[in-house]
Amino acid sequence: MPKPSKISVLLVEDHSIVRQGLKSVLEAGGDIEVVGEATDGKDALRKAKAVQPTVVIMDIAMPGMNGLEAARKLAEILPEVKVLILSSYSEPQEVERALEAGAVGYVMKETASSEVVKAVRETHKGNAYFSAPISQRMLQQNRSAFGRATMKPVHAPRLTDRETQVLQLIGQGRANKQIAEDLSISIKTVEKHRQSLMNKLNVHEAAGLTRYAVSEGLVASTRPALAACD
Repeated sequence: MPKPSKISVLLVEDHSIVRQGLKSVLEAGGDIEVVGEATDGKDALRKAKAVQPTVVIMDIAMPGMNGLEAARKLAEILPEVKVLILSSYSEPQEVERALEAGAVGYVMKETASSEVVKAVRETHKGNAYFSAPISQRMLQQNRSAFGRATMKPVHAPRLTDRETQVLQLIGQGRANKQIAEDLSISIKTVEKHRQSLMNKLNVHEAAGLTRYAVSEGLVASTRPALAACD
């Protein structure tokens, strides 16, 4: 019986000590293989084209092309690749920028050694992953935003089954083309559902839809992350 293939990872980090430490942690998991390493955004794009990884772990702060710019370009040329951001910063604006760049997860460097394996496994399965403090804050932000949206009694937006499916896939970082393929519908139909979701939820960018999906539990990986805050 053939062995299951390992999750292939491209590790992008300009500090060699951090990079080697993460590589050791990842490969100790047994089901993950680091197939390439890069030290900046341009190097990451070259290596990603060459090795076609499943997951890219991308540091934000790097010389030359930074991680967010590289993630944005990577989403254009290799949309199937999942980008997991690695950062020392957890400010809301940093997380927002990462989501807008196409990342499907965000791991804090201070806790990376204990959660990076789980993060890679979750993103490989199609789930988003955020370090526990970030997940908790996203949930609180979403609740606060909806609480401020109107002075009238607030009723949960009524979404169709298809809109819920599209919202879940957006939360998992899927592009319009991928969602269309997953649901066997046209890209135009996906775009209509996306716009309908934005109208109903009163959000104006993909990051807002992702936050809502996280807060509603449509992104599976947030549940254990939130539990970790208890």
